[in-house]
Amino acid sequence: MSTAIRVDEQARQSEARTASAPSPARRIEFSTQPERYRHWTLSIDGRIATLAMDVQEDAPLVPGYDLKLNSYDLGVDIELYDAVQRLRFEHPEVAAVVLCSAKPQVFCAGANIRMLAQSSHAHKVNFCKFTNETRNSIEDASAYSGQTYVCAVNGAASGGGYELALACEHIILVDDGSSAVALPELPLLAVLPGTGGLTRLVDKRHVRRDRADFLCTTSEGLRGKRAQEWRLVDEIAPRSRFEETVHARALTFAAQSDRPAAAGGVALTPLARSIEETTLTYDHLTVELDRALRTAAFTLHAPSGDLPPTLEAVHTAGARFWPLALAREFDDAILHLRLNEEEIGTWVFRTRGEAALVEAADRLLVEHADDWLIREIILYLKRTLQRLDVSARSLIALIEPGSCFTGTLLELVLAADRSYMLAGRFAESDLPPATLRLTPLNFGPLPMNNAGTRLTSRFPAQAEHMAELQSYMGRDIDAETADALGLVTFTPDDIDWEDEVRLALEERASFSPDALTGMEASLRFAGQETLQTKIFGRLSAWQNWIFQRPNAVGEDGALTLYGTGKQSRFRKQRV
Repeated sequence: MSTAIRVDEQARQSEARTASAPSPARRIEFSTQPERYRHWTLSIDGRIATLAMDVQEDAPLVPGYDLKLNSYDLGVDIELYDAVQRLRFEHPEVAAVVLCSAKPQVFCAGANIRMLAQSSHAHKVNFCKFTNETRNSIEDASAYSGQTYVCAVNGAASGGGYELALACEHIILVDDGSSAVALPELPLLAVLPGTGGLTRLVDKRHVRRDRADFLCTTSEGLRGKRAQEWRLVDEIAPRSRFEETVHARALTFAAQSDRPAAAGGVALTPLARSIEETTLTYDHLTVELDRALRTAAFTLHAPSGDLPPTLEAVHTAGARFWPLALAREFDDAILHLRLNEEEIGTWVFRTRGEAALVEAADRLLVEHADDWLIREIILYLKRTLQRLDVSARSLIALIEPGSCFTGTLLELVLAADRSYMLAGRFAESDLPPATLRLTPLNFGPLPMNNAGTRLTSRFPAQAEHMAELQSYMGRDIDAETADALGLVTFTPDDIDWEDEVRLALEERASFSPDALTGMEASLRFAGQETLQTKIFGRLSAWQNWIFQRPNAVGEDGALTLYGTGKQSRFRKQRV
């Protein structure tokens, strides 16, 4: 390995003394439930659910701005994400979701501009990433869960409001002469749509790029028949027949769904979690923070007891079923660290427990993949791992005796930027040497955002090697074999283990976080492009450039001066 840059120990100790955890008052929480929603109302009528946006102006996530015209901040989107998850798990009877506004003649004005203007750059980027992931989950539900989203645009849908509509499978716009869809970020704010609007226009809705250019450079947007002709919406309806049209379309989509009308849902009960200054503790996951080294050490635990023996028992276990419980905990931990621990730049993964139990859980998922609940659990695991892939953190996996990197948990090794597997045993330990184990979940059900598996992204255009890997499915793979198969990066022995791991973590801490983010994002997604990889790649590029340019956020920038009546003064260089 390359020569590591050592971090001076005294400097580390000094940083450790000055670094501190976010105070509880500033901590962003992602756990909520419908009875606590302030901005959304969820109602269910048979096979159709209605998710109505009614943003309370005086309830921003932090003080300093009013959420007028259904404009939103992260707090609004946290509720939306929770609702999307609950609809999938708690309401198997729901086959179509109408996403609408509860405010008359106003759909959504998009992300709140004053919120963006007062937020740090890091918060803006994390906000945009989370909102896009939430919209991805809406698209995922329409594509794979038989729960189709229909957007009822009853007024102006501007910026992020139109991007929310774009995430739905079908868009209906009220044809009243004034309601319009618009992406006005460029002319009004000198930035761009922050949750994939540009890419969804041309890649998803197949809008001609000259027409998309016109839409994105006019602040008033398009309405009525032209919006439909240009493919910006799917249909229009006069206000007198708008609700009738929306309901009829939702019924049409619901009739095409395979979701069970009479099945009982699974309650997403509150997570058992404790947060201390340097520790997050869940039932199946712990995270230890080292602020001096800027690392978070994840330890994910295998099932601690027998798995449910039947599919009926899985449904009875509900949110306590290990794969679902772990997915929820891991998802929450990722979001917590992203938003609340911005300087923790390296995530280190370990596992503990019986590999056989992890394999048994995987095989249970594969065996009953056609069941609605099992399908949702697999899709949730997929989305959580995809959230990990696009997190701007260095990922390192440590495979030691006592590990259980099997199947679903092996995906952490395959997702890592670098992995270390101990060859042999630790001195004075009676634990057997570490092994890896492949299961069917490594070969398709948990794809990355590029639609390929982490194995195919690791070994692009290597069909023979992929066939060889399949022959190892269900077998223990030791360090020597894992190295030969290309599943791990390094296999140090007990003598070198501690130094190699320490030097790797210290080296990572010494590099520029900005350069690391760019490097990792460029290397993780080998192979084909998809809508999602295009969106995340392009957003990463523009948000980390345009969001920091003087034309947007400088003293005379458009985002800074928005609403003041003052004219922006743009620097005219094209860079």
